[in-house]
Amino acid sequence: MPLFLKKAPTKSFTDTAQSDVAARVGTIIDDIRANGDDAVRRYASQFDRWDGPFRLDDDDVTRIMATLDPQVIDDIRFVQEQVRTFAQAQRDSLVDIEVETLPGVHLGQKHVPVRAAGAYIPGGKYPLTASAHMTIITAKVAGVPRVVACTPPIRGEIPAATVAAMKLAGADEIYILGGVQAVTAMAVGTETIAPVNMIAGPGNAYVAEAKRQLFGEVGIDLFAGPTEILIVADDDADPFLTAVDLLSQAEHGPESPAVLITTSRALGERVMDLIEDLLPGMSTRDYAEPAWRDWGQVIVVEDLDEAYALADSFAFEHVQIFTGEPRAALEKMHDYGALFLGENTCVSYGDKVIGTNHVLPTLGAARYTGGLWVGKYLRTITYQEITDTASSAKLGEVCGRAARVELFEGHARSGDARAWRHGGATFPWIEDSRAGAR
Repeated sequence: MPLFLKKAPTKSFTDTAQSDVAARVGTIIDDIRANGDDAVRRYASQFDRWDGPFRLDDDDVTRIMATLDPQVIDDIRFVQEQVRTFAQAQRDSLVDIEVETLPGVHLGQKHVPVRAAGAYIPGGKYPLTASAHMTIITAKVAGVPRVVACTPPIRGEIPAATVAAMKLAGADEIYILGGVQAVTAMAVGTETIAPVNMIAGPGNAYVAEAKRQLFGEVGIDLFAGPTEILIVADDDADPFLTAVDLLSQAEHGPESPAVLITTSRALGERVMDLIEDLLPGMSTRDYAEPAWRDWGQVIVVEDLDEAYALADSFAFEHVQIFTGEPRAALEKMHDYGALFLGENTCVSYGDKVIGTNHVLPTLGAARYTGGLWVGKYLRTITYQEITDTASSAKLGEVCGRAARVELFEGHARSGDARAWRHGGATFPWIEDSRAGAR
């Protein structure tokens, strides 16, 4: 049985449902549907203290980018190249195919990008430039011709670094617009913002609820909750790195779970002591401390097999493996958003610099979906062609029989007609119809 040195409740998607949030979001969506830009402006002023222009033109972007230290621009370019390289490798792995399953029966598959995508880049607490890389570059590598990017002002000011990241990532339209009003405007359209086909990007509970309510009318990447981190560690893991990495994700917000599963009680106890030592010196203590206090866990298990099985049951967004053979987790584990193998890497690399996408499933969604990638922006569509009449006749006979088992007479007759035309088969309904025509 696992030993809990520190225990906390676990979360699920249903636990996060808040009727007041849902009702408020629904009201905002309905208002924007009815009143378009006027409603968007009201909410931008109310929630973000923003009364300036929404869309930035090229001159605006150039002026904003000029305020940044050149090192910031260089770093953005470097990180974006990492993201672009991996996204392109993913795209290259998706090939169109065509096969001949019977003589003259050609079946094909194509990967076609959506025509327009919306990228939501949060900014309420932090200027999340990395989310611009993840949502915009991935869409562009997928081949999306129009990418609309929205980010809110921060304390009434334009987040310059985020705007630079949006521009350098390839956004076709950049808006200083946040929250439910941004997601809704992109989804349903207004007088000045044409609607998109799908929306991607993280956000707070209101943004997540807006995406949930608009899903179906528009595609979304995934439902997102608070950031999660879980570390699997053996006796030889570094307790300092473990403590630092747990807090690195707890700082996302006061409800972000941070969990350690270890085979070493001594390590678990040392990590808890180090976290208490580290917290007072963190500038983000206001978020990290309640996250660790209310949602942090330290669990001691007998062996690594038990650790991996328990980690799978959490199905967390981020899982770090601090063991002697970290790559064993690739075979042992199945349910996670992203895996970080060994102490030389960390979730923060995935969030900021390494190149894999950081928009990942939370709240147990890793049991059934992966994170954002180029494939999310692609529609896998099929086509069919029959050039051999004998094959058409054969399929027609089988189609007629199969459809009548299901009582679909119209479907059956489509098959019958080909079997009659190409194979000489006879059917009473065809003879009757031809006799009537005479």
